[in-house]
Order: sequence, then C-alpha cells, then structure tokens
Amino acid sequence: MQVTILPGSINGTVTANPSKSAMQRAVAAALLSNGKSIIRNPGLSNDCLAALDVASKLGATINRQEDYIEISSNGIHPVQSAGNEINCGESGLGIRMFTPIASLSPLPITINGHGSLTTRPMNFFEEVLPQVGVKISTLEGKLPLHIQGPLQAKNITIDGSLSSQFLTGLLMAFGAVAEDVTITVKDLKSKPYIALTLQLMQQFGVQVKEENFERFSFGKKQAYKAGEYTVEGDWSGAAFLLVAAAVAGKAEVHHLNTQSAQSDKAILEALEKAGAGLMPGVFTVNVEKQQLKAFDFDATDCPDLFPPLVALAANCEGTTKILGVSRLAHKESDRGKTLQEEFGKLGISIELHGDEMLVHGGTGITGGTVRSHNDHRIAMACAVAALTASGPVVIEDAEAINKSYPEFYEHLQKLGGVVKKEGATSQVH
Repeated sequence: MQVTILPGSINGTVTANPSKSAMQRAVAAALLSNGKSIIRNPGLSNDCLAALDVASKLGATINRQEDYIEISSNGIHPVQSAGNEINCGESGLGIRMFTPIASLSPLPITINGHGSLTTRPMNFFEEVLPQVGVKISTLEGKLPLHIQGPLQAKNITIDGSLSSQFLTGLLMAFGAVAEDVTITVKDLKSKPYIALTLQLMQQFGVQVKEENFERFSFGKKQAYKAGEYTVEGDWSGAAFLLVAAAVAGKAEVHHLNTQSAQSDKAILEALEKAGAGLMPGVFTVNVEKQQLKAFDFDATDCPDLFPPLVALAANCEGTTKILGVSRLAHKESDRGKTLQEEFGKLGISIELHGDEMLVHGGTGITGGTVRSHNDHRIAMACAVAALTASGPVVIEDAEAINKSYPEFYEHLQKLGGVVKKEGATSQVH
C-alpha cells in the first residue's frame, strides 16, 4: 500500500491505541492461568493477533467479543492437531516470551515466525534453555526453533544484554513452576519492560522479589490466577502522535497512564528537553507546538523511541544527540541505518558513530518518496516528518503499521492530517 501525507497543521483529540507490550504479556499470563480471564481494551495489531494464536495452539480457548476477549485455560497443553507448531508472526517479544513458556510442556514443539523474525539471531536460546532442562536446536542460530521440555526452574545466571524479552518469558515460565530459586541477571537493558512484566505477573497472582533488577527471587510455589485486565494505552504508538503535535500544532491524547511501567513513556522527557508545550494529566497528555531546540537523549532503555525522536529532532534547531544505536540492529529493519537512509531522502542529515546518532535538525524537511522497509515505526516516523515538509511525502509499503498500530493513519486524520491512500483523499477535523 502507498500512502501520501500532505504538509499541514494538526489539532484535535484522539485515544491512544492499546499497548501491544501489555496485551501480549496479558495473553501469556491468561494462558498460564487456570480458569477464564477477561482482557478489556484488547490490542488487535498483527503482533497481538499472533499472541492470541500462539495461546490457542498452546491450549487456551479464545473467545473474541466486541470490546473484550475471554481466554479460558488450564495451563500449557499444546493442541496435538496443530502439529505442535506455533508461529509468532513477526513479533520479537512473542517469540522470546512464548518460547520459555511453551517449554513448560514435555511435548516436542516447533516455534516459527515470518518476515524479519526469520533473520533475527536466536542463539541465546541455545545458551540458556539447556541450563533449565530444555532440549533445543535452531537452524544455525535462526528459526525454526525445536524445543522439548519440561522446563525445570533452577538458580541460573543470564546475560541481560542479550534480550530483556527473553527474560520476560523466563520470568513468566518460572512463575508457574518455580520454588525457592533465583534468576540472576547481568547487564540488563530495558529495565522498564521487566517492570511491566513483574507488574502484570502480580496482577495475575504471581509475586517475584526483585533486587535492583539483578536478582529475581521466587519463594514458595505459586500459581497464576485467572482474572480481569484492562490493557492501557500504548506509549510507543502514542509517541508519534505527541511528536506530531509538538512539531505541527496541538493534540490531546487520551488513555495514557503517566504512572505506567512502559519504557516509552520517556517520550515526555524528550519533548520537555526539546521545548515542546507539555501538560500531562493522569490519563491524558496535551502537547502544543512551541519553538523547538536540539536535545541530548539516552534511548538505550527505550530503543523503540528512536523513530519518533528522529522525527522530533528533524524539527529542532541544531544537532540532537541520541544514544543507544546498538539496540537497533535487530529490529524489523536495521533501524539506525534505515532512519539515516529514509530521512536523508527528506533532506535531513543523520550521522551514526558507534552507539551515538546525530540528527542535524532545523535545515528544513523536503517532500519526497520513502520506503518503510516493512518497519512499522519507520512508516510512522516518515508520516510525522511529512507534516512539516515542503511538499507531499509518499510512503511505500505503508501497511507496515499493521504490526503494532493499525489505526495510525486514521488517528492522524482525526487530528486533521491529510492522508491519501492509493489516491483517495480523506480529511477529518
């Protein structure tokens, strides 16, 4: 799909889409529970739908209603008719979280994915899972994974720089079987995401004692309890709307929890540093355009913010420095280089020096044609940049947004943006 975004100002109110990070964790917790759980305000992006499919293949019954989803489960019992294969789509969180969870079953299971997931390294599974009694093989460190449990919770030490998402899966799997064991983690990245995992486990009845994000201790054996959970708004997706308001007008974004454990809430800090007009409420954030200046920001713990930060920095006078580039190589695209390439087409110069990105802003954004590289966040970043460009910006493979935020273009329209999909113009005020 090709989408053209016209330059223009925005002004309006919109409700943030549901957090796919929270939604996928909630699906996993409901799968691990005995009984019927209800998930309200459910996310229905491709990653969330893949998580629901995995849960059903691992034994849960999914019942989708108009505004909530029922998940009935009695733990991990892979469906034999499914050939003991689960497919995580293109979800990096999905594959890293559900692999340890699926390992709770004694049955052999094949775990697959598609798109960019097939090129991502998976060898860290081979380093850790055998330590907890799981047989595993990969295709030279890539998908598919072949595993056979059952996982046995033991005292182990893992390298947290490999993947916080894998630690999420390990913590959730341990929560179902662990007794008097500790996971020790060295050099953990993305601590806020682990805080979100622990918050969600607690919501479903499993407590983990956390010490400085280095030791995670399980006491007496616990069990997940089915319950109700409302998925909060997604700071990762909302970051693009908040930046759009900061560079091209004003917006009020609802259903954002400013006390959230989501790491991408840090977009508020970046907007403040850049000089945007900012008024956070409890579940609402108001942003208004003001004179923007270059800023320094460490995105090591929130690498998904790089694309909206680049769209923000492009509109700031001076050179913005963003740290954490090393976290970008194995995303849907090599995101540092992709941002450099696509924003370069719009007249914005980006330098990459090791772990540092320099964005030369205030030079003017030009119209042009860009590619998403099938990366949802690149498509959204280019759409935001288009609002202040000198001419229309055409985004190729624009449907990449379906991975995390299928409603993004509609939400941009709702704020007054002009979006043409394959030649059809629509504008909503």
